[in-house]
Amino acid sequence: MKNEDQVTQDVPMKEKVAIVLVEPQSPGNVGMVCRAMKNMGLEELRIVKGCQLDHPEAFKFSVSARDLLEGARVFPSLEAALADTELSVATTRRHGKYRQEIYTPGEIVTKIGENLAGNRAALVFGREDNGLTTDELTLCRWHATIPTSDEYGSLNLAQAVMVFCYEFFKGMGDTTPGAEARTLAGSSELEPLFGQMERTLLRIGFLNPQNPAHLMRSLRRIFSRAELDGREVAILRGMMTQIDWAADQFKGKKGR
Repeated sequence: MKNEDQVTQDVPMKEKVAIVLVEPQSPGNVGMVCRAMKNMGLEELRIVKGCQLDHPEAFKFSVSARDLLEGARVFPSLEAALADTELSVATTRRHGKYRQEIYTPGEIVTKIGENLAGNRAALVFGREDNGLTTDELTLCRWHATIPTSDEYGSLNLAQAVMVFCYEFFKGMGDTTPGAEARTLAGSSELEPLFGQMERTLLRIGFLNPQNPAHLMRSLRRIFSRAELDGREVAILRGMMTQIDWAADQFKGKKGR
């Protein structure tokens, strides 16, 4: 008998991995992204707002991948674009307090490959001029970067997409992930958990009301490493509900 959190999915890799572009600014870049995806066997493109997709430059640079451009799905927010995915990866070239545990393209393909059988994946790329915001990074389970020269680290959007797509093709090709794997909680389950957690922790005085995001980003990283499934998310939400109930007797933060 199979564990209820394990499933077997006989779906080709190319149908389980989506490329997400957040507010792309150049139609030509979007066209080149489509070409890079098709070169490496990926088919699903998701766009979060951004430039005009039916622009002549987009069609020109997509070449024979025009079908991917025409089939791209447009979303009003990154959260909406990730709602049905369990394995989300934010790409970034910057490091810092909220950009820790950053993987290389090869490492992230390995991590996704280990979990792809029961889940869907999304690789998220930011704006050409300034990438993804810190808030957008927090919506993703993992972070990844392409190692580059210290002299000039900025890559063209389509070039960055090609590097990741190539690593997927090299690491997984056209294989069908058929092994059993846990189905992890997706963005549509995790974001309500984090929202409830923030409200509860504010209520009991654990978070600083002036900057609750500071500790919440750390908590998000902790739970991302835990790779929660749906049942575990339900347990945590139940615990938050119980804390809310008990907080009716809250007398203020300890030590004050």
